[in-house]
Amino acid sequence: MITHDDIFQECENLKQVDLVEGPIHETIAALQLEEWRNDMNEEIGSINQILPTVDTGGWDEDAGEFDEGGKARAIRTWIRSVLRKIVHYKAEHQRLL
Repeated sequence: MITHDDIFQECENLKQVDLVEGPIHETIAALQLEEWRNDMNEEIGSINQILPTVDTGGWDEDAGEFDEGGKARAIRTWIRSVLRKIVHYKAEHQRLL
């Protein structure tokens, strides 16, 4: 897990996150409704719309200190959102069975 806000400080080229095949993709494929699968795929892809616009941090001349930037926070927020939706749809799936 990403534990420090400054881990991607000054990483100008961090603009995309790709999830490797595995349990998350398997869970999404197993969701009953296409609407749920589409929503999850959109949520997973959303980070690639957000990252290019997030400040990378670095030396802040005005403040005279290092700015941590927001990429780590954006990725952590995105991970929580993806996991929250997976839990929600899995619960809905179980409720429909």
